[in-house]
Amino acid sequence: MRALMIDAAGRVRLGDAPSPSLGQEDVLLRVRMIGFCGSDLNTFRGLNPLVAYPRIPGHEIAATVETIGEHVPDGLFAVGDDVTVLPYTACGRCAACRRGRSNACRDNETLGVQRDGAMTELLSVPWNKVVSAQGLSRRELALVEPLSVGFHAVDRGRVLPSDTVVVIGCGAVGLGAIAGARERGANVIAVDVDEGKLEIARRAGASITLSTAPALLSERVAALTNGDGADVVIEAVGIPETFVASVQAAAFTGRVVYIGYAKAPVSYDTSQFVKKELDILGSRNATREDFQRVTTLLQRRTFPVDAAVSRCVSLDDAGRALEDWDRDTRSITRIHVELS
Repeated sequence: MRALMIDAAGRVRLGDAPSPSLGQEDVLLRVRMIGFCGSDLNTFRGLNPLVAYPRIPGHEIAATVETIGEHVPDGLFAVGDDVTVLPYTACGRCAACRRGRSNACRDNETLGVQRDGAMTELLSVPWNKVVSAQGLSRRELALVEPLSVGFHAVDRGRVLPSDTVVVIGCGAVGLGAIAGARERGANVIAVDVDEGKLEIARRAGASITLSTAPALLSERVAALTNGDGADVVIEAVGIPETFVASVQAAAFTGRVVYIGYAKAPVSYDTSQFVKKELDILGSRNATREDFQRVTTLLQRRTFPVDAAVSRCVSLDDAGRALEDWDRDTRSITRIHVELS
């Protein structure tokens, strides 16, 4: 079957992969649409430390149920159902799993990162990783995973209706954080350097948008919060400057949530951690509950799905689209690849 393969940094091609086998507790899916993630871009750039080459990317999935294993519980799925997938694994034994936080499993392997992903024609997954989402289009299904990662960051930040939340970065994950914080009734300030992305952020739920350099962010946020700073800052970019700016923009006793991986070492004035008594939090992947919350959001048709997807291309054109994104990251929010 056809698959997109990243052979090494800067090298992508369309090739052949073996068709998957169907285990007794698996569901065989025909992949319909896949979103390119920032981790896929970093894999192409050679900047993803979790990836070994060659790698088939893809974990933002819209698919159709093709075949159901004989030991899958009855009534969960029917052939022809449109579904999405929780693309993570969990060992069930590590400290994170024992605490009920399997999204942060020590031995997690995400599709398209530590193991081959879904940029293929067929995919076999355990039934408990398949998520039904009645009434969603395939484009919406392919957005569930990145938006859920943003929703999970909101949960990690313990966002309250009384909070002012700053979200740095208005890609798909940042848009998920904006929508998730707005769902909780918070006042949301969206930050990006691209005016087009800020317009989408307004439609996703931001009440204020800022186009500013990271070095000026704390000053801008202070002016909007009577000098206090943000109750919660969610970083969804992944560069050292925004990591530092997040701490500077947070209020005393505020919470800082990091989703992105910084691509270089980060130098902090650590006195800010202590003087402000900050909660510094990581946020990894998403849970089934996050997927369900995002599904509910998308079913209401209030999220700007069409605006959040910059391009939709065929599998034949997927490699060129990834190269285009590499050359111009600012203008692209999401690329969807249509396989059917």
